[in-house]
Amino acid sequence: MKRHFPLAALLVAACATEPAQDIYEVETANVYAAFETDPMPTKGDTADDPALWVNPDDASKSLILGTNKDEGLYVYDLTGKKTQFIDTGRINNVDVRGNVAIASNDETNSISWFSIDPATQTVTHIGDTPTLKDEPYGICAGLIDDNFLAIPTYKDGTIQVWSVPYDEAAGLNAELVRTHKFDSQLEGCVVEDDGRQVFVGEEEYGIWKLDLVNDESTPISVDSIAARQGLVADVEGISIWKGEEGYGYLVASAQAANRYVIYDLEPPHARVGVISIVESPDGSVDGVTHTDGLDINSTPLPGFPKGVMIVQDDANPKSEIDQNYKIIDWARIEAATRLNDRP
Repeated sequence: MKRHFPLAALLVAACATEPAQDIYEVETANVYAAFETDPMPTKGDTADDPALWVNPDDASKSLILGTNKDEGLYVYDLTGKKTQFIDTGRINNVDVRGNVAIASNDETNSISWFSIDPATQTVTHIGDTPTLKDEPYGICAGLIDDNFLAIPTYKDGTIQVWSVPYDEAAGLNAELVRTHKFDSQLEGCVVEDDGRQVFVGEEEYGIWKLDLVNDESTPISVDSIAARQGLVADVEGISIWKGEEGYGYLVASAQAANRYVIYDLEPPHARVGVISIVESPDGSVDGVTHTDGLDINSTPLPGFPKGVMIVQDDANPKSEIDQNYKIIDWARIEAATRLNDRP
């Protein structure tokens, strides 16, 4: 791995309203994005969270969904070109299972539901499920025992689990089946369907996992900021890459340090690498800073046999305020961190 210490030993603030923290040094590999989406047309901090929908009929016609937390949902093709905008109001996070997408809507205090048509590559807003709680913040989707799970997170540390039979997901008949309260603000989360568990980012603490089948289960700590393995506040986007052989990796955004920490998906979830996303060698795609949401998918796509990681980028050099999403070849991450050298 390359040694990368541009922020080592600095005391910086994640944003103007947050206290300064120690952005300590760790061994970090540099990777670069293959391409980027069109920028958000709105100025300021508006882009937040992406999700990849893989077209089951033709992977080349897959779509990237990206939230605009002031306006609604933007849709891009696999060249990064905007193809659609759905005006749903203030949605913050988005996730996908099958041909159904969900988003956390803090304008309507609901889970917004979308259907995706493989024939037309069209995303349609089909309705909302009130969460019975103000300001749903993050959200993740799961598919366990033929039930579609919609899991919103909240700034007060609450996580909810809503469930509906998958073939009825478009009917908006989800029921609240579980609630758990963490100590402080949550946002990013990801469900590991096969493991029947959810990984949750507590922004000022670290990463937890929670069993989704045993209602009496309690969260287990995966990593903490205090452990100094690479995480710093805010712990933001979280996602999973999973190979055909069953092994996989958990990735989390350490926002203030402009880096991403990679863990073995299997317990005890050892840290196996840290990366930063830098400018591409030809200068066509800039580096990434201050990532909020991210998504990873291991499905082969044209030009990306191991899948991709998609991350929110908070600024671009041409304007410094237009935000967009960057797409990184997972094979490039494997090579940079030598994940493919592991037994």
